[in-house]
Amino acid sequence: MLLKFRPLYLIIFLLGLTACGESAPSGADEAITGKTKIETTAPEENSQADLAATVAAPLDTAIPESDAAKDIFRESWDGDLDVMEERRVVRVLTVYGIGRYYLDGPEEKGLVYEMFKQFETSLNKNLDRGHLKVHVVFIPLARSQLIPALLEGRGDVISAGLTITDERAQQVAFSDPISKPVSEILVTGPSAPELKSIDELSGQTLYLRHSSSYRESIEQLNAKFLSQGKTPVTIEPLSELLEDDDLIEMVNSGLLPWAVVDAYKTQLWEGVFENLTVRKDIVFRSKARLAYAFRKDSPKFSKELNAFIKTHKQGTLLGNMLTNRYLRDFDWAANALEQDEYERFEKLESIFKTYGEKYGIDYLMVAAQGYQESRLKQTAKSHAGAVGVMQLLPSTAADKNVDIKDISKVDPNIHAGIKYLDFLRNRYFNDPDITPLNRTLLALGAYNAGPSRMINLRKKAAQQGKDPDVWFDNVEVIAAQEIGRETVQYVANIYKYYVSYRLNTEQQSQRKAAREKAGIK
Repeated sequence: MLLKFRPLYLIIFLLGLTACGESAPSGADEAITGKTKIETTAPEENSQADLAATVAAPLDTAIPESDAAKDIFRESWDGDLDVMEERRVVRVLTVYGIGRYYLDGPEEKGLVYEMFKQFETSLNKNLDRGHLKVHVVFIPLARSQLIPALLEGRGDVISAGLTITDERAQQVAFSDPISKPVSEILVTGPSAPELKSIDELSGQTLYLRHSSSYRESIEQLNAKFLSQGKTPVTIEPLSELLEDDDLIEMVNSGLLPWAVVDAYKTQLWEGVFENLTVRKDIVFRSKARLAYAFRKDSPKFSKELNAFIKTHKQGTLLGNMLTNRYLRDFDWAANALEQDEYERFEKLESIFKTYGEKYGIDYLMVAAQGYQESRLKQTAKSHAGAVGVMQLLPSTAADKNVDIKDISKVDPNIHAGIKYLDFLRNRYFNDPDITPLNRTLLALGAYNAGPSRMINLRKKAAQQGKDPDVWFDNVEVIAAQEIGRETVQYVANIYKYYVSYRLNTEQQSQRKAAREKAGIK
């Protein structure tokens, strides 16, 4: 038996990102939705209804998948590019923020996301990986956690607008610069006293994140003040969960008199925060450069990343396209307020919770499945007649082992989809050697490719020396060989959406609490 929780599991929540942003998600099999004709080896099991009628099984009361997923996700390892290739994952540490890295529904978007998805494409092309790719995983953290997480082996590269500084360079290696020269300046608001020059900050208080390059800049300013016999600036620490956008908002509303920020960030909110005064004459650091950070002694990864930067940094055609999309032309105010797809999730969340708890499946996992199937739209309908959020055939819902009526309505539709997924788990994967997480992943594969096909894939996995009880990097490999991309991508997308929901919900909750504590409405 192979080790069930290889760190490879981490990668898979982004395995199918090539499908993200498509107008319609990939569908389930003909047994579920009639979307894709996949021939099975057992003619008597060529429809979901016939299959479901064979056997009923008790409800599962196993440990929730969320616990397993969190343990897997937080596993640590280090190493150069060869280790990342072996594990099929590059973990990008970043911070959550509109425009940079954020969720639209469970779908990841933003400058960091798009840049590293292009890196993923470039990397796999260079490594000639085929269907079984090395995948990029995005891990949102508070800024103070970024470098410690990198050094502890919980990530491989930091993409968070880090300024190259001497202090940071003692801990990490930096890529080639990815930006044009950047200046750190002061922004003031309605509660700020009048300042004629930077020297009048002597004896004043500035509010800064300890981990920021701004703190280093102010410490250098304080050294200058002390050498001149002046009173240094008092540095008051701010929550590491507050981003520069939050600080700009606080200054605009008078909660803070001023803040130190990168000059370009003030341009993002022009016309939105009208009480700001941008003091381009009060500069703390000039000609700074932003870069990616990674562990030292990683020459292979450094070479690959720097080769990518040459064609994607700011000033290149591709780099400018992405920079303009998310910095110059991006409607920050609108995107900060309008989250249609996330609101759709919130409206359905209680339904997923109700039936997820009923059948012992993490509700975020089945919500992610609903998003993959229909983008959580009850109006969705396939050409074969599958309907609703969970894209079920009416005949499937009517089978005695599901027996849910009127799936044209959202509540019974979600109920039927979850009940059928639970049936698959219990009928085909109810083995104590299979972990709770893998039972659900294998059932998702059966939901897409058909149960008899999944049985055959597991048999072939065992014949080829792979673990038939583990989806990722085992049965998944056989699925890629036998079916191609569809089922591999289907399961991976769902797991990616699931982890995105969980990690980002946690991060957003913490940031929301920090904003409320700081007095931001």
